[in-house]
Amino acid sequence: MIETIATEKAPKALGPYSQALKAGGFVYCSGQIPINPATNAIEAVTIEDQTRQAISNLANVLEKAGTSLANVVKTTVFIKDMNDFAALNAVYAEMFGSTKPARSCVEVARLPKDVKVEIECIALA
Repeated sequence: MIETIATEKAPKALGPYSQALKAGGFVYCSGQIPINPATNAIEAVTIEDQTRQAISNLANVLEKAGTSLANVVKTTVFIKDMNDFAALNAVYAEMFGSTKPARSCVEVARLPKDVKVEIECIALA
């Protein structure tokens, strides 16, 4: 059984996809960019603030699915500029705390709405 997860506490999908799907004991979260769901705008400017907003959006989707960042087993981080890697890591470590999911991080040419970061994850349900 596959359950679609949707919350108003995270940005609505920008295309034909779900915020997350719950299946087989896992929650598969689509990539989150730093859109403030309250205003539907990108307010964060720095890589630190954009990372914080993207992870907060993931946390809200996971909460709706009945889980949390503590149960994340894998993330994929898409970053616009690898020169921002250390600053991104500082916020990432702060927000995930003692949880250290497996992770990939790749620099990309462009992200939706020209943001600096997009993060997706897989978590235990």
